[in-house]
Amino acid sequence: MAPTGGEKPYRVYRGGRMRGGVPTLPRPTRQPKQDGAKGGGDGGRVRYQGPGPKRPASRGTAFWTSWGWRRWTAVVLLSVFLLLVVWVFAAYLAVRGGVEAANKRLPASAKAVLAPDSGMLLSHASVTALLGIDHSGAASRSADRHSDSIMLVRTDPGHHRIVYLSIPRDLRVDVPGHGPDKINAAYQIGGPALAIRTASQATGLPINHVVIVDFAHFRELVDSLGGIDVNVPAKILSNKFDCPYTDVRCLHWPGWRFAKGPQHMDGQRAQIYTRIRENQYNRAESDITRGERQQQVMQAITGKLASFSTFLRLPFMGGDLLRPMATDLSTMDLLQLGWAKFRSGSTLHCRLGGNSEGGYIVWSEDNAKVLLMVTGKSAPQPPPPSNETYPPGCFVGNKLPGTR
Repeated sequence: MAPTGGEKPYRVYRGGRMRGGVPTLPRPTRQPKQDGAKGGGDGGRVRYQGPGPKRPASRGTAFWTSWGWRRWTAVVLLSVFLLLVVWVFAAYLAVRGGVEAANKRLPASAKAVLAPDSGMLLSHASVTALLGIDHSGAASRSADRHSDSIMLVRTDPGHHRIVYLSIPRDLRVDVPGHGPDKINAAYQIGGPALAIRTASQATGLPINHVVIVDFAHFRELVDSLGGIDVNVPAKILSNKFDCPYTDVRCLHWPGWRFAKGPQHMDGQRAQIYTRIRENQYNRAESDITRGERQQQVMQAITGKLASFSTFLRLPFMGGDLLRPMATDLSTMDLLQLGWAKFRSGSTLHCRLGGNSEGGYIVWSEDNAKVLLMVTGKSAPQPPPPSNETYPPGCFVGNKLPGTR
């Protein structure tokens, strides 16, 4: 039955499309996480935390847990850089202390005869005299102060070249104020100052710096470096000198032996190797051959000084490296020379020579040609065939003649 009053029990809705947009409920939005925005630990994704109030960040979470790999890489690189700076600074301080002590050991008279530099060692050629002083601990040689090893090192940064010029210690030259004599006698007569003047006058090369190495402490330098590697070109049986045994055993001791080929030498072996003048296996070897061995050891030492292993130990041993030395070179000079050696593209090993007469080596006319090779005014040439006992000449390369 229909209700009274004409009211219907239902509502009538009007169909059809309405004007305007149909109202809809807004879609929920994703709220970014406060402690893990772009680049966070989840790869930059935004986490939806759901409706309702935001949850507070956990206080127990460390801030670095949200760092990405880019930030970690930057932190690691910065830490390594700072560690390197501190290590270099500590090494510089250690070396500077040793250099200052070595500067005090050089007499003022030796500094006075040195030629001034024409500019920075990084960009200008310079000549450094290396004098090895024979001051053995043996009683028979306790007063012997001859320059047992004489070598001039010329750095030429403009041509990226280093030249080692070996001068035989028995070479007869004019010692200023004394007359003709062996070149190694100059140190005995007038100390390092006269030795520098004699070498400069004989070669015509202005000597800008000097390094004096006392052989009594030479082995300490090599031992502090952990030894050196030397390639011995031929087996050696030396004459008897500096016997390490008792007097009775030394009567039957044949001499020092060195096998052929590469070998590791400690300070004592390296010192003996540079002092050998006679080889019983090869009677043709001489003081010239001895100078070549000295160049080998010098090149091995400089290579070890520039090695990464030495750099790591410099803060602890920098002062000990220069203990057997006396020099005028400053710390910055040594750094510049080290950089010049690092950049050198070629190495030239030269030697002066002549004829052996009465215990002397008489100056050869070809020595003048060698000096032109040293200064770069002539192309380097090996010793030419001649009748001279010790022909002079130059060899190009990082290895000495006779080595492999």
